[in-house]
Amino acid sequence: MFQTQKIKRIASVAILSAFLGGTSYATYEHLSQPDTLSTWVQNATPFVKAKLDDKTAGPNVAMIPADFTFASKKATAAVVHIKSTLKAERNVSQMEVPDEFKDLFGGRNPFGQQGPQGKPGKAQASGSGVIINSEGFIITNNHVIQGAESLQVTLADKRTYTARVVGSDPNTDIALIKIDAKNLPVLAFGNSEDVQVGQWVLAVGNPYNLTSTVTAGIVSAKGRSINILGENAKAPIESFIQTDAAVNPGNSGGALVDLNGNLIGINTAIASQTGSFAGYSFAVPSSIAHKVVEDISKFGSVQRGYLGVGISELTAEKVKSFDLKVTDGVRIENFADESAAKEAGLKVGDVITKIDGHAIGDVAQLQEAIAQHKPSDKVAVNVNRDGVDKIMTVTLKSSATIASAEEPQSAVMEQLGIELQDLTSQQKKEVGVANGVGVSQINAGKIRQSTDMEPGFIITKIDKTPVGSVKEAQKILQGKKGGVMIEGVYPGNEETQYYAIGL
Repeated sequence: MFQTQKIKRIASVAILSAFLGGTSYATYEHLSQPDTLSTWVQNATPFVKAKLDDKTAGPNVAMIPADFTFASKKATAAVVHIKSTLKAERNVSQMEVPDEFKDLFGGRNPFGQQGPQGKPGKAQASGSGVIINSEGFIITNNHVIQGAESLQVTLADKRTYTARVVGSDPNTDIALIKIDAKNLPVLAFGNSEDVQVGQWVLAVGNPYNLTSTVTAGIVSAKGRSINILGENAKAPIESFIQTDAAVNPGNSGGALVDLNGNLIGINTAIASQTGSFAGYSFAVPSSIAHKVVEDISKFGSVQRGYLGVGISELTAEKVKSFDLKVTDGVRIENFADESAAKEAGLKVGDVITKIDGHAIGDVAQLQEAIAQHKPSDKVAVNVNRDGVDKIMTVTLKSSATIASAEEPQSAVMEQLGIELQDLTSQQKKEVGVANGVGVSQINAGKIRQSTDMEPGFIITKIDKTPVGSVKEAQKILQGKKGGVMIEGVYPGNEETQYYAIGL
């Protein structure tokens, strides 16, 4: 949709209690099949199942890697233009749309209006969507439809319809809308897990209200976490496909396709300091998007499975400190109450290296792997324990079943946007502190707005008062007004860090 947001460097520690869900400064902004489909797509329910055969699969990509005409024609027919009108009382200055959405959904003024901010009026915005079912179901970004009073969809053949929201998922920035139409052209979901770095892809959408625009690029990276969804979601799931295909304001919700015209991602954000394309764009992979719309269509909401673990990414210091025998994976630091992983036999210190046979190198990859599953699904988890590889079968649980490992957070913690966790004696020893509490998650709030603090930070003092537990931290901060000084350290770094926040 929409403006800029500074992104901190990837945290060395990411504690994810109830789910796996979450350098220099960069700015990220939202953009307001092979011949036979894989088993993953073939097993899709009829709602989004669009099976390809030899006659429709298109040319062999390997033979003509620079021919984009087949995929372009196929994709543009199924990509739509979405215009939203927001409620009059939700004007530009009052609406709760996160800053990073604003540029990419109609200009640096969120909706391209020239009038002064704060005056009543029905603001308008535009984005894109992809038809995934011939009966009128369209996938787009959550930030494209957020706060909309009405939605107007224009097809590639210029027909217009009023759309309704079926459901949305802020944690992945995916939404499903519906228009009353039949026999529409659709895009089949491809398997984003098969996407390779370096392969050609096309981005299709409606930037700057220019309908049916196609740009080409290559996949630059996979499994990117850029911390852009946290302002709008409590448990964001980020494992973006990064490309260098040009996308701009209005591309939000549009299609990222392979050269067979299969939908492998939903274009969502760009890396930019100006609000316009500056070299890289990011798309929600189809492996995540497909699961979200399937759940919404069948259950009305996303059915998400949880491991119930707190994890941290491996660093050179951590590998050396714990004498780990692997360098790729994520280390289990703790468990939530009723943890599915703990019940399956996983232990603190285990390094998760694979999920269902797919290599796990960081938090984003683990998020993507688990995000494809629902509660009660069984997943094969490969762990390395003291140099020995083991395969454990974990039956995932729902968020209602798994209790958070964190203490209940007070109102001041919500204002700060910070979640804390008590440290065990062993954890304090490992970090080299006598007292402290761990920052397990940073959500929207004062901390994110005014500091570059990262998850994994150990708070040792607040206003020079030593902190030994979450309750002590809450007590010190309760009713606090004015400036607050937080000090502490990051694991593996003995240098004390200071963060000043105004309450």
